[in-house]
Formats: sequence, structure tokens, C-alpha cells
Amino acid sequence: MYSGPDEFASEGAAFLREGVEAGEPSLVMVGPEKIELLRGALGPDADSVRFVDMTKAGHNPAWIIPAWRDFADANPGRHMRGIGEPIWAGRSPDQLVECQRHESLLNHAFADAAGFRLLCPYDTAALGPDVIQEAECSHPHVAERGAERPSDSYRGTAACADPHTDPLPEPPAAVHAMAFGAATITAVRHAVERHAAGAGLGEARRGDLVLAVNELATNSVRHGGGSGRLRLWAEADRVVCEVRDRGSIEAPLVGRERPEPRQQGGYGLWLAHQVCDLVQVRSLPTGGVVRVHMDRA
Repeated sequence: MYSGPDEFASEGAAFLREGVEAGEPSLVMVGPEKIELLRGALGPDADSVRFVDMTKAGHNPAWIIPAWRDFADANPGRHMRGIGEPIWAGRSPDQLVECQRHESLLNHAFADAAGFRLLCPYDTAALGPDVIQEAECSHPHVAERGAERPSDSYRGTAACADPHTDPLPEPPAAVHAMAFGAATITAVRHAVERHAAGAGLGEARRGDLVLAVNELATNSVRHGGGSGRLRLWAEADRVVCEVRDRGSIEAPLVGRERPEPRQQGGYGLWLAHQVCDLVQVRSLPTGGVVRVHMDRA
């Protein structure tokens, strides 16, 4: 927990300098302004740290765990450390929820990586108290003003991996809906294409959205009871498509870990996460829900 840029720079630099002195690989994923703050605070030690712009690498929060996984895989058997700040005041409400889900899933994704120390900064001067409280629930340890303590609110690693069951908000705009089955996947693709074109989505982005929804609808036919329901709508800055079926989505990291070459399943959600700006996955009592967002810009 930090308050303002000076505290961020001093605490972050102290954490990284320890790693540099110990010869530990270090990766920092924060926004561009924070990168410059840390570079300035570290001085020559900054040359020993890898910096990545989180506003790009973590635009979709589901891209972040694969980035940490690549970092860990590139340094097998070594002690490592990192700083990752996916949550900032400019995130949309939908993005914020998925970032919080990401923060929670980190505990599951790297439960066996004892040598990996990851610092997750939260700006108490810019973020609301509900965001700070959720951070206490999703992190086993909290550091503030140079002192570290166990979090009494931490929900535990097992609970962090539980399926996401919070309901999604209802669409704020008019919705086009259609049921589909194995014989109507082509109709799903055409519906998404028409809807995205009518909403002003560019050709390349339209193609990516059609590809993502085709994968989700195919998953519904294969694994979600043989059929599903598609909903489409447009918001001020994005196009949204939602696929519901009677299946369940239990694997906590589905879509957030790169499928193995011989793996059975998991490719559809991985692909959707890669080409869309935001993907929301829920496992509800009524079945599985995947909602994908594609920005107009």
C-alpha cells in the first residue's frame, strides 16, 4: 500500500534494489509514468531490471499471468522478483473486477513458486476503500510504510481458485439474442459480423470478434450441452458478445495459461482472451457464461 508517487518510487526501488544486489532477475510491469519513477529512483541499478508497460501488456488483465509465467519459465530454479500494478484509478468497472480476479488467481497460478516474490502496488490515495479491502482479501501479506504483516482478510489459496460466480451486470443497451446449436454455428458468425459492422467496428477487429465468438459457440456445442444462447449489444466505446450454455467452467486458469501442444480443450477461451480487449468468465448455477468485449478504438 502506498500513497502518491514518492512513496511508490521509494518503496518499489528498495524492493528491486534488494533483488539486484542478490543477483535475482527482476521484471516490473507498471504504467509508463511509474516506470520512469522507478528508473529515476534506482539510478544505475535500473539497467539490471526489465520494465514492461502494464497499460499495454495488461490491457486485458488475462494477459498478465502468461507474462509472469514466461518470466518464471525463463529463469528456472532461480529466485526472482517482480512488481505488477494492474489496478489503477482509470480502469473501467468491468476491467477492475477482472483485475481483482487476476490478483486473486496469482496465488493459485504460482502457489509452488517459492522463490518468486511479487509486489502488487495499490495507491491508497487514488483507489476506493472497497478496492483496498479486496486487495487485503486477495494477498496473503500486506506491506505499508516499510512494515510487512500477514493479511487477516486473506481468503486462502484454495478459495482464490474457486470458480467466479459473481453475476454479470445486465446490458445497458438494446440486445440482439439468438439460440444456436451445432447446425447454426455459421448463423452465429454471420450475426456477429453484421452486428459488429453495424456498430462501427473496423474490419480487422470484426474478424477477431467473429473468431472469438465462433470458438465460444463451438465450445458450447461440444462441452456445454450441445446448444447455447448468444446475446449481442453495443456500448459507447465497445461491442459486446455473450455466450451462455448449460455447461460449467471450473478450471480457474482457463484462458489465462497457454495450452500445451497436446492438451485436450482450453484453446477456445485462450484464443478469445488473446484477440479481445476483455473477457469475463462466470460459472453460475444456471450454466457457464463468457462475455467478450471489443473496443472500437
